[in-house]
Amino acid sequence: MPKSLVIVESPAKARTIRKYLGNSFSVKASLGHVKDLPKSKIGVAVDDGFKPEYQVIPGKKKVLRDLIKSAQQAQDIYLALDPDREGEAIAWHIAEELGIDKDRIRRILFNEITKKGITEGLENPLPINSRRFESQQARRILDRLVGYEISPILWKKVRRGLSAGRVQSVALRLVVDREAEINAFKPREYWKIGVQVEGAEPPVFNAAYYGAHGKKVAVGDEKTATGITNDLREATFTVAKIDRKERRRAALPPFITSRLQQEMARRFRFTAKRTMVVAQQLYEGVDLGSEGSVGLITYMRTDSVRLSDDSVAEAREFIGERFGAKAVPAKPNVYKSRKSAQDAHEAIRPTSIRFLPKEVGKYLTSDQRKLYRVVWERFTASQMKPAVYDRTSVQINAGDHSLRASGSVLKFKGWLEVMEDSAPANGKNGSGDADDDLTVLPQLNEGDILKMTGEGVTAQQKFTQPPARFTEGTLIRDLEERGIGRPSTYATILTTIQDRKYVKKEEGKLAPSELGEIVTERLVLHFPRILDIDFTASMEESLDRIEDGTQDWVELLRDFYEPFKIEVQKALREMKGVRDLTEKSDEKCDSCGKPMVIKWGRNGRFLACSGYPDCRNTRELESAKGAVQAAPVDIKCDECGKQMVRKRGRFGDFLACSGYPDCKATRSMPTGIDCPKENCKGELVERRTRKGRVFYGCSEYKKTACDFVVWGTPAKEKCPNCGAGFLVVSARAKGARELKCIAEGCGFKKTETPS
Repeated sequence: MPKSLVIVESPAKARTIRKYLGNSFSVKASLGHVKDLPKSKIGVAVDDGFKPEYQVIPGKKKVLRDLIKSAQQAQDIYLALDPDREGEAIAWHIAEELGIDKDRIRRILFNEITKKGITEGLENPLPINSRRFESQQARRILDRLVGYEISPILWKKVRRGLSAGRVQSVALRLVVDREAEINAFKPREYWKIGVQVEGAEPPVFNAAYYGAHGKKVAVGDEKTATGITNDLREATFTVAKIDRKERRRAALPPFITSRLQQEMARRFRFTAKRTMVVAQQLYEGVDLGSEGSVGLITYMRTDSVRLSDDSVAEAREFIGERFGAKAVPAKPNVYKSRKSAQDAHEAIRPTSIRFLPKEVGKYLTSDQRKLYRVVWERFTASQMKPAVYDRTSVQINAGDHSLRASGSVLKFKGWLEVMEDSAPANGKNGSGDADDDLTVLPQLNEGDILKMTGEGVTAQQKFTQPPARFTEGTLIRDLEERGIGRPSTYATILTTIQDRKYVKKEEGKLAPSELGEIVTERLVLHFPRILDIDFTASMEESLDRIEDGTQDWVELLRDFYEPFKIEVQKALREMKGVRDLTEKSDEKCDSCGKPMVIKWGRNGRFLACSGYPDCRNTRELESAKGAVQAAPVDIKCDECGKQMVRKRGRFGDFLACSGYPDCKATRSMPTGIDCPKENCKGELVERRTRKGRVFYGCSEYKKTACDFVVWGTPAKEKCPNCGAGFLVVSARAKGARELKCIAEGCGFKKTETPS
């Protein structure tokens, strides 16, 4: 009797499914897409209803021959590709290539690769979703039109080999715009004033300055801060008002794709791509020894927080057994998906809460263990009661001034039983509100007199900080909030803009390269519609409407392409080539004395003599035009006495005088660690070799020729063995810090592993 054929994407998924289906089914893998638009030409007949010209992908002919042969011998064919637009497109193209009666072909969807999920999928076969396929096809054609029309312009005007993407270019713009905000940021001074006080009973606690005469006061300069601190030192501190109330902190909803990517980036610095690769492995199936291959999580590309009734019932039963009835809410917790969510799939959850992270962990890789634990904890916590705190706020009067102190005491853990060690460090509770300070306050009563103690009054000068650069996680969050991209595209977007060298990663943060900035500048100028954030978001909604059946895909492409073609023709005429652009500089040519100008070459910007062609002198640009200015530091310029500011150049951070261009003084970044050489008054600063390698040397090198250097990163921590003023970080492995003492004859070493 002929077997039925099940076709999936990957061999791993095939192995897991084969275990559950037995010998009456043959399970084959397509290894992803089998057909696509050609690489050598645009492959879209614009004048013929945007008809695409699909071709079998090179290297997939053998795979297709095997699938066709198996299908001809099979009783029924089940296309079990991933339950999203890309999976639908693969199913559509395979069905076209099989060349058999369409009545024998069924589309089945597996939200989870378990016996239950596979059985449900087989019991509910569907026709191939033509609308979902058309939505994917429209996206593919849009991206092809943009890429093939704009890329040649960039080759001609900027650099050969560049490319532009419809959604990726908008993501790049967000990174470039954020960098512009940082560069334009002007720090504002403020002062933080606090008083350490104690009541009749311990503990000692800190009260923060609030204001005067019942109104909040912003302390913006040293003179005002000094006046307030002088008043406070002479004042009597009286408890004026105490506010006590109970506060509940609800658990976060189960994961959607973007939130999982953000959490893995926050906790483990996973890239979006790495997160999705690992999640795919857990979805498709992992060998659990005697259990065989088992899918451990549900489908990982989703924007819905919906959960199945079965999974919620199992979770409530487990929570009651493990944490007691007190941890189980009277009714299941239900979370609302975003308005734009497609809601086609459940949230990301374990296929069974009974697969405990500790028990299955021994079968998983390090990355798989981390991701599975995060998914399991978040899902379990989402079905538990809120954590409950007793919150106390205290108003303290000190003459005309007032201070505030607050603290919370956890009295019921609720969902923190599961996630206490891994709850977000920034205290976000899901509504966007930060958690209360968990400081413990003493027993206080209104009218109590408090005594100043310990450090007494303290005043710290602070400066407002510029917006932070995006991380992969925060950029995904921003894209999601703006309606750009979908769960299946975030990882590709982030990978693409980095692979194209438009964006670079510095200390985990995304910064635009010079190439990324100049490409964005030209695209915004000549393709404002393509680079418009709202337009891109509306296009995503239109693609969703194609799938819903309320938007015709050809009409969408026609409405897009007609004005786009005009923009392309205009850009070909009017876009300026970067090789023809020059910028003035303050530098003089060291060959002929004429002014140097900034030009653009194949390797970026460089300095060239304005006397060209008579003088052909060029040299490397010392620092990038848009060096990042962060907050001023508490260091004065040696030459003019003005505040130094922290900047970022091509070789990393450095200090520059805030009086630039009148004062051009710069300094290396200090470490706060004294030079260990006897009688030397210098400190260790970061320096670099000509090739950019980092080392640390004495700041007095030029003045006194102190030649002390160290090639590891110094840590301001005394050696417990010999008392040396610092240790050196000699290596980092899997988050651990290995420190050693470099003092002669000491030999002390230790390893610190984060908890």
